[in-house]
Amino acid sequence: MLDLDFSAAHPLTAYGWDDGFAESFTPHAGRGIVPGRIVRVDRGRVDAVVADGSGEGAGVRTVLADTALVATSDPMRVPCTGDWAAIDLENGLTGSHLDGVVRALLPRRTAFLRSTSSKRSEGQILAANVDHAVIAVSLADALDLGRIERFVSLAWESGAQPLVVLTKADLAGGPDTLAHLVADAETVAPGVQVLAVSSMTGEGVEVVTAVLAGGTSVLLGQSGAGKSTLANALLGEELQRVQAIRDRDGKGRHTTTTRDLRALPGGGVLIDTPGLRGVGMWDAGTGLSRTFSDVESLAEECRFHDCAHEAEPGCAVQEAVETGELPLRRLESYRKLLRENQRIVAKTDARLRAEIRRDWKQKQALGRHMMERKRGPQR
Repeated sequence: MLDLDFSAAHPLTAYGWDDGFAESFTPHAGRGIVPGRIVRVDRGRVDAVVADGSGEGAGVRTVLADTALVATSDPMRVPCTGDWAAIDLENGLTGSHLDGVVRALLPRRTAFLRSTSSKRSEGQILAANVDHAVIAVSLADALDLGRIERFVSLAWESGAQPLVVLTKADLAGGPDTLAHLVADAETVAPGVQVLAVSSMTGEGVEVVTAVLAGGTSVLLGQSGAGKSTLANALLGEELQRVQAIRDRDGKGRHTTTTRDLRALPGGGVLIDTPGLRGVGMWDAGTGLSRTFSDVESLAEECRFHDCAHEAEPGCAVQEAVETGELPLRRLESYRKLLRENQRIVAKTDARLRAEIRRDWKQKQALGRHMMERKRGPQR
């Protein structure tokens, strides 16, 4: 009988296996079918960690599995790094160089999503079943508060706990300047811990390690944010190749090209991701409300419930801007992200309605075909 024990002795516990995932896996349990966590996705195949043996002394091993049975055209339902899966290691592999096939994906607890850059208005999943979304922001350049607000909103929406890490703290220009930068980041990310880190000096790395211990974390940020260097520091060895920043424009190269999940020495696992040049909003209304809780709290005091916060009388938001309580930049960023989110939601709804209409027409056509077959040939 398959051992679904989720105690500390279970070899997959270090990768996040617990009683909840064990319960989700129960309907899939069968001969040769085992639970595994996807650590990498590559062109219709995945690497996944599975238990290697059972009982005391059991470990884990990595298997290569085909995903044809769970293939879908929906980019948000495809296998993703961090997913838990039911993997068949015995059936349907005659003559194959693969170790197994993915029979099913277990329900996701959290999912970090963004909109794609395509005109089809589709969402893209970057990581699944994540506890912490680590947002890396470089201090080698001017602090981009708007980018922090964007990432934090998506992180809250994903269901994960955001963590802002200001990298390259050794380039900030001194302790006073660094303290101001941390304070600025905290202001635009209410309820989010902000840590300053230097992978070169080691400053702050131990604190980040302690925060991430025991859970699943995804490392996010634009190219050149120092993600790979931070990942190396957290993992304790240079597993990610670090490339220099381009001299002519300060832009980073895509050091990481795949989303890989690795175990952290202090406990927990880390998903490193390629640098993101653009992160579009994706149905992140709840995340925006949490990120801009100060703006929405002020809005509740406006005279009119549908106040646009522009020129209406009794607007508490505009009054806060005039008194300096609320920075104008903060209000403009809120408006920008809110408009962007509303556009993507409207496009998504329109696409969903079109799909429903198409399915309805297909069912109608099928119904007519069945009726004609039932009537038989006309004389």
